[in-house]
Amino acid sequence: MPLIPPPFASTPATAFDRLVAIMNDLRANCPWDKKQTLESLRHLTIEETYELSDAILEGDMQEIKKELGDIMLHLVFYAKIGSESGDFNITDVLNGICEKLIHRHPHIYSDTEVSNEEDVKRNWEQLKLKEGNKSVLEGVPASLPALVKASRIQEKARGVGFDWEEKSQVWEKVEEEMREFRDEFNAVDDKAIDIEKAEGEFGDLLFSLINYARFIDINPENALEKTNRKFIKRFQYLESKAKEHGKQLRDMTLAEMDLFWNEAKKV
Repeated sequence: MPLIPPPFASTPATAFDRLVAIMNDLRANCPWDKKQTLESLRHLTIEETYELSDAILEGDMQEIKKELGDIMLHLVFYAKIGSESGDFNITDVLNGICEKLIHRHPHIYSDTEVSNEEDVKRNWEQLKLKEGNKSVLEGVPASLPALVKASRIQEKARGVGFDWEEKSQVWEKVEEEMREFRDEFNAVDDKAIDIEKAEGEFGDLLFSLINYARFIDINPENALEKTNRKFIKRFQYLESKAKEHGKQLRDMTLAEMDLFWNEAKKV
């Protein structure tokens, strides 16, 4: 039986070594850990990332700490599997990210001068192109949720100077897209709607709104998720109040539900 690594390491290096040692023991001796592959861990890692995201939005620092530990475990797990196949190990991973950070920050580790964070972003994208990327958009994962992807696409385009000059121009674009969507699809009931075209116009409208959000430093993903949570809280209040009055929501009028909804806004 492996010896239990000593608890409560006093430095980041010793704490990391302890995690690596535990991972080695688990991979060698635990039936579940021995069975895992890169592919089997993938969906679990995605789940852990969303749990971290939830904790961040809740502002729960203890939960953030716990979720960071879960994700750190996954990173070490992937590196362990990589070492077994001879492709890479945890040292390769850490050295790789260190070299990347040094190379991508010439304003820190070389003589490049920058004035602000926008200069840093532009340098970052230019360095990526020099490293072999054919497009600045190659770094946007295809499987990102569409809202997040739109935001990242816009940020990367901005990094090479492809952007609006003033936020007023962006808002004009929002209004233009809104008019196009309204004029095309705010139709009488008997007019058949071309769903594919409607999706395209609605997508253009969303994209322009996300662009405006970026100009005023709003993270659209965070904003929408906060609204989702607000709606859930108010709707569940509505459900609880209906139950207190012995009613089902489906049997209530909108006017009755509005009374409880307005109460929920004050809670």
